[in-house]
Amino acid sequence: MTQHLAAPAPGTAHTPSTPTDWWRDAVIYQVYPRSFADGDGDGMGDLAGVRARLPYLRDLGVDAVWLSPFYASPQADAGYDVADYRAIDPMFGTLLDADGLIRDAHELGLRVITDVVPNHSSDQHEWFKRALAEGPGSALRDRYHFRPGKGTDGQLPPNDWESVFGGPAWTRTTDPDGTPGDWYLHLFAPEQPDLNWENAAVTDEFRSILRFWLDMGVDGFRIDVAHGLVKAEGLPDLGTHDQLKLLGNDVMPFFDQDGVHDIYRAWRKILDEYPGERIGVAEAWTPTVERTANYVRPDELHQAFNFQYLGTYWDATALREVIDSSLAAMRPVGAPTTWVLSNHDVTRHATRFANPPGLGTQIRTPGDRELGLRRARAATLLMLALPGSAYVYQGEELGLPDVTDLPDEVRQDPSFFRAAGQDGFRDGCRVPIPWTSTGPSYGFGTGGSWLPQPATWGGLSVEAQTGDPTSTLELYRSALAVRREHPGLGAGTDVSWLPDTGEGVLAFAREGFVCTANTTGAPVRIEAPGTLLLSSSEVTLAEDGAVLPADTTAWWSV
Repeated sequence: MTQHLAAPAPGTAHTPSTPTDWWRDAVIYQVYPRSFADGDGDGMGDLAGVRARLPYLRDLGVDAVWLSPFYASPQADAGYDVADYRAIDPMFGTLLDADGLIRDAHELGLRVITDVVPNHSSDQHEWFKRALAEGPGSALRDRYHFRPGKGTDGQLPPNDWESVFGGPAWTRTTDPDGTPGDWYLHLFAPEQPDLNWENAAVTDEFRSILRFWLDMGVDGFRIDVAHGLVKAEGLPDLGTHDQLKLLGNDVMPFFDQDGVHDIYRAWRKILDEYPGERIGVAEAWTPTVERTANYVRPDELHQAFNFQYLGTYWDATALREVIDSSLAAMRPVGAPTTWVLSNHDVTRHATRFANPPGLGTQIRTPGDRELGLRRARAATLLMLALPGSAYVYQGEELGLPDVTDLPDEVRQDPSFFRAAGQDGFRDGCRVPIPWTSTGPSYGFGTGGSWLPQPATWGGLSVEAQTGDPTSTLELYRSALAVRREHPGLGAGTDVSWLPDTGEGVLAFAREGFVCTANTTGAPVRIEAPGTLLLSSSEVTLAEDGAVLPADTTAWWSV
C-alpha cells in the first residue's frame, strides 16, 4: 500500500541558500537508494538510510545529491518502471521519509535532485491497467503506443524496432474476451510500456508531477531517457538488424527526435516558476556532443550528461579530443559541460580502466585491480579539474571495483534475462557499499544486503579508509575541499593546454591553477609549474622539476 502526502504550497518548501548558478560547477553525488544504506534492516537500502548518512555526504564535500527512483513500482527494472509518480515504494519508506530527507539535506547545505521517468510507465500504472481492461477503443490506449500487428492475423509486430534490453520492442496483448489483441511499444522491458507524448493527458500529467515534487522542495530532476519521449511520425521501420549496435551512434526513429525539445521548453518554464534555481538534467544518449548541446539551450534544460566523456578510455589523445569537443559544443549555448566516470548503468571506472581498451562500458572481467585503481584515482583528479559540473557515483570515492563474479541466481538486471540484449552486468556496479570494516553487511544495515558483497570489502569501507592519507576516500575529500576553495577549479568554460608536455601527458592551465596527468605506464619528468596542491600518487619533487609516476594526476597552484 502506498502513502500520499499533500505537498506544501508552491514556493514554501525550504531550499538551501547557495550562490547563483550553483549548478554550473556543482559536484553532484548519485545515490542508488537500494544500495546506499539500509535504515530498517531488511537488506534493502531505503530513504531512512540515506537520510541518516547525509552528514557523510556533507563532509565529503559534494554540493548536491541525486537520488535514483524511489517511487511506487513493481521493481521490474529497479524502480525505473513507475506505477505511481507521487508515491514512495514501501521498500524505500514513505512520503514523510522523503520530506524529512529533503529538509535535512537542505539544512546541511545539500541540494536534492530526483529522477523522473517520463519515457515509460510501469505496466502496473493505473492508466495501463485500465487500457488493457477496457480493450480496443479505450481512450486510455492513446496514452501509450498501441498498434495492430502485421501479418494475416496481426501475429507480427507493427515494426522492426528492438528493445534496448534485447528482443522485440513490442508485446502483444490479450483482449478482454481472451483473443489476441493489439501490440504495445516498450523500448525497454515489456513491463515498461512507452508513453505517447502526442497525447495531451500525458503532457499535463507530467507537468503536475513536476510541480508536486518541486512543491516538496526538490532542487531539480534528472530526466531518464530524455532523448526518447518523441517517436518519428508513423513509427517507421529502421531497416537494420543491428539496432543495438547503433544506439547512441545515430539518430533513431525512437531516439533524439527534434520534438523532444518542445517538451523541455515547457518544463523549463515550470522550473523557472520556483525560487532557488531548480534545474533539469538530461540523460540524453545522442550521436554527438553537438546534438547533446541542443538539450541545454538557454530555454531548455540546465545540464546534460556527457556520455562521450564517460565512454573515453584512459588515453591522453582521446581524452584531450573529448574535452575539447565537449567544451566547444556547450560554449555556443552557454551551458556548463558535465563530466562523469561511473553511474548505475555502466561498469565502475576502477574496473573499466583495469582492462584493455575497446571493451566498452560493460566489462565482465576484474582485470588488474591495482592498475585500475591507480588510473581511477588519476582520472578523478583530471575530471574534477575540468570546468563545469562533475558527477560522482556512490562508492567510487571508496575506489570500489565492479563485482564481476555475482552468481546468476542473485542477478536482478532485466537485461541479463533477455537474449541478444545488453550484457546484463549492471548488477555489478549496484552491490551495496561498505561502511564499516566488519559486520554481516559491512555497516550497510543489520539484515544483510540484497546483493552479496565481496569478502574483501571491509578493507574498502568508509571506516577503514577514514583517516588514512593514502586512501581513495581521503583523496576525494581533499580534492573536493581544494575544488571548493580554489577559483581555478570548476568555474568557467575553457582550459588552456600547455605545449610540449610529452607523449601521453595532459597539462592545462586555469586561473591560478595547472593540472598535469600522466596517462602512460611509466614515470615522466616534467617542469614543476608551481606549488603542488594534490596528487593521485606520490610525486617526487626536485629543483629541476618533478617526476609524475605512471597513471598519475597532479594539481598545482601557480
